[in-house]
Amino acid sequence: MNQTAVTTEIHAADVQLAQARISATIAPTPLQYCPRLSHLTGAEIYLKREDLQDVRSYKIRGAVNAISQLSDAQRAAGIVAASAGNHAQGVAFACRSMGIPGRIYVPAATPKQKRDRIKVHGGNMVELVVTGANFDEASAAAHDYAEETGATIIEPFAARDTIVGQGTVAAEILSQLSAMGKSPDTIVVPVGGGGLISGILSYLADMSPRTAVVGVEPAGAPSLNAALKAEKPVTLDAVDPFVDGAAVKRIGDINYQIIEKNLGRLHPLVVSEGAVCTEMIELYQNEGIIAEPAGALSVTALSELKLGTDDIVVCIISGGNNDLLRYAEVVERSLVHRGLKHYFLVNFPQEPGQLRSFLSDILGPDDDITLFEYLKRNNRETGTALIGLQLGRASDFDGLVERMNASRIDCRHLKPGTPEYEFVVS
Repeated sequence: MNQTAVTTEIHAADVQLAQARISATIAPTPLQYCPRLSHLTGAEIYLKREDLQDVRSYKIRGAVNAISQLSDAQRAAGIVAASAGNHAQGVAFACRSMGIPGRIYVPAATPKQKRDRIKVHGGNMVELVVTGANFDEASAAAHDYAEETGATIIEPFAARDTIVGQGTVAAEILSQLSAMGKSPDTIVVPVGGGGLISGILSYLADMSPRTAVVGVEPAGAPSLNAALKAEKPVTLDAVDPFVDGAAVKRIGDINYQIIEKNLGRLHPLVVSEGAVCTEMIELYQNEGIIAEPAGALSVTALSELKLGTDDIVVCIISGGNNDLLRYAEVVERSLVHRGLKHYFLVNFPQEPGQLRSFLSDILGPDDDITLFEYLKRNNRETGTALIGLQLGRASDFDGLVERMNASRIDCRHLKPGTPEYEFVVS
C-alpha cells in the first residue's frame, strides 16, 4: 500500500472518534420524517436537519474536529481558512470558543447574511477578508497567506480531519434510524468540494455497505460529474455562483480518491438551479424550513430518483444560511424553471392601438405583464420592447406562441441559457 492510500484511508472508527471529540461542542441534529415528500415519492423520506446547527450548517463538524486537534504551537500561530460561507462560520465558531486567532477568506459572491454571521461567530478572534470571484480564488489567497505567515490552513473539504468530521453526519443518521428499528436504503447528499459525501461514503462502507448514496450537484458547478467523466479531478472553466455552498470549480483530490473507491454505491446527479429554487420555496411554505440553495439540493433530486414504496430515504438539508434579499431571485428562477415566466422581444408597429392589440389579442386571460421596457426605436415604423410575462399555467405557453405567430406584431421568445437571454434579461 502506498503512502497516499495510507493517509487517505478513513474508517468508521475514525468517524466515531471524531464524534466523541466534537460531542461537547456539537449536539446531534434532528432526523425528521417528511409526510409531504413521502406522499409525493411513495417512499419513506426523512430530513437530516443540519440547517439547525449553531452555525446553520454541517460544516461546523469538520471545522471543530480539525481545529480541536491542533498543537499548542499551531494554535499560537493562528489559523486561516477559505470558504463560500458555511465552513467559514464553523471555523469562526471554533476560533472564538477555543480562543484561537483566525483569518478567513470568502469570495465576493458570498451572501451578506453569511458574512455577517461569520463576524458574529468569530467576534474579535477572526478577521474576515473578501476577495476573488469564487471559492477557488479565495482559497488561493488563503494558501498564500498561510505560506507567508506560518498559519495553519483549515481546509473546507480537501483534508482528512475535515472529511472525518463531516462523516459524523452519517454516524448520527444510522444511530437515529436504528433507534426506530430502521436502516437507510438511500442517503441523498449535496456535493460541492466533496467533503460531506466522502465522509459519508467512508462511514457507510464499514457500517452500512448496502446503502446507496446519491450525490447531487447544481448544473452550474458539476465538479464531481466532470471528475467522474475524466476519471480524475478537473477544474471547470466557470461556475454559476448561485448555489454558493456548492459552487466549487474542482472537487478535492483526497475527496475524489475516496469517492472513486466507492463508485459501486454512488449515484451522481445534476439538477438545475431553477429546480433548486422551486424546492427552496416548497420547503419554506410546507415544512417551514429556510434552506439555502445548497441545502435544498438533496430534496430537489427526489423527483429524479426511482424509489420503491418501502424505501427509507434520508435527504441531508446541509445548510440554512440564506439571505432574505435573495428571495426575489429565488422566486424568479423558480417561475422560469416551472415554465410560468417568459421573456420576449416585441417589435411594435408604430401605429395607434398596437399595445391594446397585444393585450387583447395575444395575452391570455390569466397572463400578466411583469416587465415592460422599451429598448430602442429601430426606425419610424417599429419600436422594440422587452416584455416579461407570467402565465397562469405552464400549459398556456403554446397557445400564447400561436397567437403571437398569427399577429402582425413580431415577437421573439428569449430562451433561458442562451446568450441573448443572459445579455438582455439577467
